[in-house]
Amino acid sequence: MTSTVPNAVEHADEQRLPITMFGPDFPYAYDDFLAHPAGLGQIPATEHGTEVAVIGGGLSGIVAAYELMKMGLKPVVYEADRIGGRLRTVGFDGCDPSLTAEMGAMRFPPSSTVLQHYIDLVGLETRPFPNPLAEVTPSTVVDLKGEAHYAETVDDLPQVYRDVANAWTKCLEEGADFSDMNRALRERDVPRIREIWSRLVEKLDNQTFYGFLCDSEAFKSFRHREIFGQVGFGTGGWDTDFPNSILEILRVVYTEADDHHRGIVGGSQQLPLRLWEREPEKIVHWAYGTSLAKLHDDGTPKPAVTRLHRTSGNRITVTDADGGIRTYQAAIFTAQSWMLLSKVDCDDALFPIDHWTAIERTHYMESSKLFVPVDRPFWLDKAVDDKGEPTGRDVMSMTLTDRMTRGTYLLDDGPDRPAVICLSYTWCDDSLKWLPLSANERMEVMLKSLGEIYPKVDIRKHIIGNPVTVSWENEPYFMGAFKANLPGHYRYQRRLFTHFMQDRLAEDKRGIFLAGDDISWTAGWAEGAVQTALNAVWGVMHHLGGGTDPANPGPGDVYDEIAPVELPED
Repeated sequence: MTSTVPNAVEHADEQRLPITMFGPDFPYAYDDFLAHPAGLGQIPATEHGTEVAVIGGGLSGIVAAYELMKMGLKPVVYEADRIGGRLRTVGFDGCDPSLTAEMGAMRFPPSSTVLQHYIDLVGLETRPFPNPLAEVTPSTVVDLKGEAHYAETVDDLPQVYRDVANAWTKCLEEGADFSDMNRALRERDVPRIREIWSRLVEKLDNQTFYGFLCDSEAFKSFRHREIFGQVGFGTGGWDTDFPNSILEILRVVYTEADDHHRGIVGGSQQLPLRLWEREPEKIVHWAYGTSLAKLHDDGTPKPAVTRLHRTSGNRITVTDADGGIRTYQAAIFTAQSWMLLSKVDCDDALFPIDHWTAIERTHYMESSKLFVPVDRPFWLDKAVDDKGEPTGRDVMSMTLTDRMTRGTYLLDDGPDRPAVICLSYTWCDDSLKWLPLSANERMEVMLKSLGEIYPKVDIRKHIIGNPVTVSWENEPYFMGAFKANLPGHYRYQRRLFTHFMQDRLAEDKRGIFLAGDDISWTAGWAEGAVQTALNAVWGVMHHLGGGTDPANPGPGDVYDEIAPVELPED
């Protein structure tokens, strides 16, 4: 539920400071780096026009390619499917083209300050996203164990839900210094952030989310833990995260990544597509009017990569699905890391053995969605009781339930326009339950579940097109929705995130850089994809003999001051 995460301690005369998702592991101000007039850096003129392979056309790959192009390099983007990755916006056959569904990322927190830089750059608009009990959400129904509760604010729910919210606040404060860390992040107090986080990483790396709750006196009640798992905070139930490392959850709540969300008007996939076509005003080497699209034949990326291997001179040689072979001084791999284990034939020499181990140990969560288009936002109609008297309630609400649907979201663009229902958004085991079913079969099960919650509402009569669905674990170029570290995985994540610092690697292990949200500390958030793209851009620039302006040091320049906590291996 929204508003269950405590805010940083505030005083009446103190203006609330903005927060950014740079997070506790690597507290680098990426937003300041991007905004600085000196730019991200430069490469020697002798390297202008040098080709750099960028493997994966998701947000991370497109951002990296865009910034490399601005420096005067020639990014060569490879994409197996479509530009956008998990920023995937689709339409409904036969319906108004403006009616869309977000199959991947659909809501973004204000703390995604670097992502917002690019949203603003390409001229996209955002609007509040209707999470459960958010201010813009007209109403929410929480349905557990066959008992439904209607609420317009959290105060409308039974006392037990407020007790659970208070338990979560106490649990975070007592077990993870929440207010202190949240304040330090707001104030960008790096010494304090590192002091708190160093202690917590050592203490909690082996702890699950569920174990963290159980260790708290505030959550001694199983009933409270069960309700919290099914209803949760921010976006809804979090019990599918219970087996994951508590450090993953703390990164989310410290930075308020799960609250105050906004959606991108017209769909999130517009962001990478617009960057692909954008002609930067400031660009080195290339003529004014150059774009990524114009640097590629027919304006499209090269096809899927099928092989990566090292060749003489520590070059990276790329083979694509059309049989094309090209060799590069540097490459950035932004696709999901499991692709390196299955879809791409790789030399063992590409990475140190410890990095291969980290890639193999990456844990991905499953996730499914199903959307239907409807004639109008009928859920705003007012309900009547058995006697025909108005109740004052909406006939249908944003819904959290322990039934098969789990989370149902109602998305409209005005009272007189067609609208969209996300009938179900689920993760992990809840997602796997849907895997064998077609879109129509899924819809039937979901309509049955929702019919039990809203017996007087005929959802079916409002549907105006076929459903669209996705199960990310079944997508051949993803094999999962997003990374989520298990207990004990901190060391693996550190290896992947710090891979851009290649002066620390043997010379025959340099030149290929990892990026993407699963390389970041905040997997599942577009902000992590962008931040690691900027790390990789710095790495390529450094690898080719370039550097940043002293007035605007990059993430690699300040690495030794803010490097992630290093836990002992023995």
